Amino acid sequence: MQSIELFYPLLATPKNIIITCHQKPDGDAMGSSLGLYHFLQQMNHHVTVISPTNWADFLNWMPGVDAVLDYEADRKKAQQIIDAADILFCLDFNILHRTKNLEQPLAKASCIKVLIDHHQEPQTQAFDYGVSDTSKSSTCEMVYDFIVQSGHQHLINQNVASCLYTGVMTDTGSFRFPSTKASVHKMVAHLKDLGLEHSSIHSHIFDSALENKLRFTGFVLLNRMEVLYELNTAIMYVYSADLKRFSIKTGDTEGLVNYLLSIQGIRFGAIVIDRDEERKWSFRSKGNFDVNTFARTHFEGGGHFNAAGGSSKKSLETTLADFKRIIQQYEADLNKPN
Repeated sequence: MQSIELFYPLLATPKNIIITCHQKPDGDAMGSSLGLYHFLQQMNHHVTVISPTNWADFLNWMPGVDAVLDYEADRKKAQQIIDAADILFCLDFNILHRTKNLEQPLAKASCIKVLIDHHQEPQTQAFDYGVSDTSKSSTCEMVYDFIVQSGHQHLINQNVASCLYTGVMTDTGSFRFPSTKASVHKMVAHLKDLGLEHSSIHSHIFDSALENKLRFTGFVLLNRMEVLYELNTAIMYVYSADLKRFSIKTGDTEGLVNYLLSIQGIRFGAIVIDRDEERKWSFRSKGNFDVNTFARTHFEGGGHFNAAGGSSKKSLETTLADFKRIIQQYEADLNKPN
């Protein structure tokens, strides 16, 4: 994978460009994709954003989201666009299998492939150009850097700013995570100088839930949470029947795991959700407990030092029992002073 700086000259003439991200895109994945989309359109490129799957309703306000193609909903059209592409941008994922059923079409695509991502251990051999920087708060911050460093910061309009702010705000936990470095605040200050209306974005993301989501949150906190104080760990588990009971849709479970870290003394929070075809894990930690390594070692996952995900094909009860057994191995680490 060559340096991203060597790619900049290829943007000088109009191209057919595809932008994609990981399955079930969150605020950073969709924000970086649409931010880049609005930027490249101004340079007269023909741009299509292809999401591997559907996405959460709370992202539907974003400018340009109505033009995003859902690969699972229209594979034939998506494949035609991939076949005609000159350039493929891969955002907010480090390895192709995080695009689910889109993995093979992307791997077989003959176009130039560009990676912009902040997760650990990228699949560098799959990309022609790219940048992977785990110190960055979000892929949206990296797309902002891409625009500025390529010499086109004058093309950051309100659409670009709104999309990029969405991702950096959500991936930093509203600017409270350690990844919120000075560069993040400088970026936001620049976007504000350009006229960014941040309050409305917060409202779209955090104040648009339906009643059933709030009742679901209360139900799982009351009935599906265990606290292992001797390990400074809290666990939450959600059955598929729970999802159906409360009519839970894509994105409605996002952020649940963060409640666990709000408990005094808890340093490791984990949630497992029964998604029928597999059990999906989310891990969060405080301080020096590495959930990326934990997820890679035990649950076929990965991510960041303090935020990672994983999966299991076992039943919810079995994978939960596995977790409780495995976590005993980390008692010393979880009780070690930060």
